Amino acid sequence: MTVVGLVLVAFAAAVHGYVFVLESLRWMRPSTRAVFGLATEDEAATTRLLAFNQGFYNLFLAVVAVIGVVLIASGASAAGYALAIAGAGSMIGAGLVLLASSPNLRRAALVQALPPALGLVALGIGALR
Repeated sequence: MTVVGLVLVAFAAAVHGYVFVLESLRWMRPSTRAVFGLATEDEAATTRLLAFNQGFYNLFLAVVAVIGVVLIASGASAAGYALAIAGAGSMIGAGLVLLASSPNLRRAALVQALPPALGLVALGIGALR
């Protein structure tokens, strides 16, 4: 189960890395505006700095989770579990905040929160063995 947990947490990190790219590097592009439901370039311009900053939050969560995965895989379990739990737990929390603040974005919230949640459950089961 540990391997399943590592894969799920790594997948969640990849999702957050992709969101970083969208929010911080590609925010003004029409394809990115469509993903986030921004109809006009003016809407995107108004929120550009906020999105840029938020993108880096997503990147930092991904980095913490990836370092945790690497440490667990290399045998440094205590530090690895601490970082994986911190990164994935924060991803779950952010997904819950998105769901609570914007119920119409429940699909995005599930994409954000479900993989790290399942990953932490699998890591927990794996740690018990």
